[in-house]
Amino acid sequence: MPKVQSVHPAISPTVSTRVLWTALAVVAVLLLMAYLVAFDQGAVSRSGMYLHELMHDGRHLLGVPCH
Repeated sequence: MPKVQSVHPAISPTVSTRVLWTALAVVAVLLLMAYLVAFDQGAVSRSGMYLHELMHDGRHLLGVPCH
C-alpha cells in the first residue's frame, strides 16, 4: 500500500498595516535625513548656523565631499 503524504498549504506571514506604515515612516525620515546631510549643501538648512554646522559636520563624518 502506497504511503500518503499530507500536503500542508504554504503559510504566508501577515504583517499588520500599522507595522507597514511605521516602516514606511522610518524609511521616509531616514531618506530625508540622508538628503539633508549628504546633498542639501545648505539649501534647506539655512534656518540657523547651528543646523548648518550640524549638517556640515555630518557630511564630514559620513565621508561625503562638501568642499
